[in-house]
This record gives sequence, structure tokens and C-alpha cells, in this order.
Amino acid sequence: MHKSTLGGLILGAATAALMTATSASAADVTACLITKTDTNPFFVKMKEGAEKKAAELGVTLKTFAGKVDGDHDSQVAAIEACIADGAKGILIAASDTKAIVDAVKKAQAAGMVVIALDTPLDPADAADATFATDNLEAGKLIGAWAAATMGEGAKTAKIGFLDLTPSQPTVDVLRDQGFMIGFGIDPKDANKIGDEDDPRIVGHDVTNGNEEGGRKAMENLLQKDPDINVIHTINEPAAVGAYQALKAVGKENDVLIVSVDGGCPGVAAVKEGVIGATSQQYPLQMAALGVEAIKKWADTGEKPQPTPGKSFFDTGVNLVTDKPAAGVPSIDTTKGTELCWG
Repeated sequence: MHKSTLGGLILGAATAALMTATSASAADVTACLITKTDTNPFFVKMKEGAEKKAAELGVTLKTFAGKVDGDHDSQVAAIEACIADGAKGILIAASDTKAIVDAVKKAQAAGMVVIALDTPLDPADAADATFATDNLEAGKLIGAWAAATMGEGAKTAKIGFLDLTPSQPTVDVLRDQGFMIGFGIDPKDANKIGDEDDPRIVGHDVTNGNEEGGRKAMENLLQKDPDINVIHTINEPAAVGAYQALKAVGKENDVLIVSVDGGCPGVAAVKEGVIGATSQQYPLQMAALGVEAIKKWADTGEKPQPTPGKSFFDTGVNLVTDKPAAGVPSIDTTKGTELCWG
């Protein structure tokens, strides 16, 4: 991957965190892809989908990513770079869905179309469009599966939540609240994590969406209640970290872990029994459709439209498990492997 020069416009630590790729081709339409990291397989696949579609359409694509999930400053710097470069549009998976809005408004004022990928902005209509998994539905699926799998034990479950970051980005909130709804828990304020009063909830901790974070967060929750028996994780790297922490204390067979992502390593973890079930999303499609939308905007001035009946364009979700539960639609790991990414 080549690194683009920012021409001295952006200096300091934020610039150092940016990673950029050279164009897919030397075309008149330039698009930017800004992801949370360049290491998470989800965003690696998203970038792959964007690059392939950009090459197909003759769009110049520039990509940016922060050092870690939650690196908001790097995303702001990336938007500034895209504005300076005269890009026609931005695709962004925002780390801080509220704080990024001011920078997004600057891009729109400069004549750019801004499309949120995977993670809706807060408010969602701050972006011109959102291409995403229905993250609330993804959460509902794993919550309903967990409750059905536990049967009567769901009434006395001890549940821990391994979340993303303290800023509570919308993708984090939606998956958490969806899980609660699916499991039969009142989430209280649907826009907030941690205000629930259901006695089954042991607590929440943050993971930054990686294995090390998942391990530490799991250790913290075990200190709160060593009898915890259900874990909802924001993504599969965090789920694997949680499993490692449980295995270290001999509890790996005592806790039901559910997650969201559907990457190939995650589907393999389901097959191996590390994760009970995961909701599979499709990042390559998100990014490819996003590039198409920017090209169409540049050519016609037409903005993308949401899926009928929804406020965003739904790119689909499937529950993946080899232990199907009555009343919860799912596919097995063989099919999940056919559809996985990363």
C-alpha cells in the first residue's frame, strides 16, 4: 500500500496515525474511505471491497485509518485531507459518532457526499446516507438465540457485556440494546448503554474491539461475579479474548459467548465451540455499494436512498451457529464459511 502525501496541510500526531492508499486509477472522481483501523479483518475486507469497485468504475480511491479503534483525531484529520484534495465523497466508519459530525458538516459544505458505513452517525441524518448491517437486528438475533439456548436458565442468567469504547458509538449501543431485547431484558433508554436495572446484568466493560481488550474486560467482569454465564461481545476479536480469559480460570465450558461480525476466523470460532453464535454482516458489500453511490453522486447529483421502511440501506445479516434454536432463523458454519470474510 502506497502512502499519500498530505502536502504539509496536516501536521502532528494525528497525521502520523493516518494510513493512505494511492488511487485505484487516475480518474476525475476521487473518493475517500476512512475506517477505524487497518488491522481489524472487518475493515480490511471493507477496504478490499472499496478498492475493487473503485478500480471497476475508474474512481480514484484514497484510504485512511487510525492506529486503534477509537482514534477519533485521525479520522478528523483524514476528512480535512479529503476536503483539501477535492474528493467528491467520503465513506466513513466513525470511531466517535457524535464528535465526528462537525467535521462531516465541513465536508458537506465543501460539496461532498458523506456516507456512513457500518456505524450510523449520531444523529444518523448527519450523514447523507448510511450503508450498514441492521445492528439492532444483529443484536436481537444473538440475544434471542442465547435465551432460547438457555431455556429456563435464561430467567436467572448472569450476563456480562463486552462493549467497544466509552464513547458508546451507535454500533455499540444498537448491538447491546438489540441483545437485551432479544434476550427479554428491558434496555431502558434505547440510546444509552449501562442504565438498565435488570438483576441478571453483571456489568459492562470496554474492549476497544480487540482480543487483548476482550481478555481484560472478561477478567474484570469475573471479579464482579465469578458465576457469570452469558457474555455478549461487540465483535469476534473481543469474543476470542473473553474465551482466553475464561479458559485461563477453567470456565471456558461454563459461559455462553455470542458475538457479531461473521468474519472467517469468527465463523471458525463458532465451529470450534469458542463462540456459540454470531451475527454475520457483509463489509465488502457495504464498501462496494458506497463507492458506487459516490460515483453516481458525482455523475448525477443523486444521493443514495435507504431500504424501504428503514432509515438506512440494509446490507443484510444472518445468524451463524451449529446449534440452531427454535424460532430463531440461522445458517450453519458451512454456509457461514461460504459467506465469510477476512
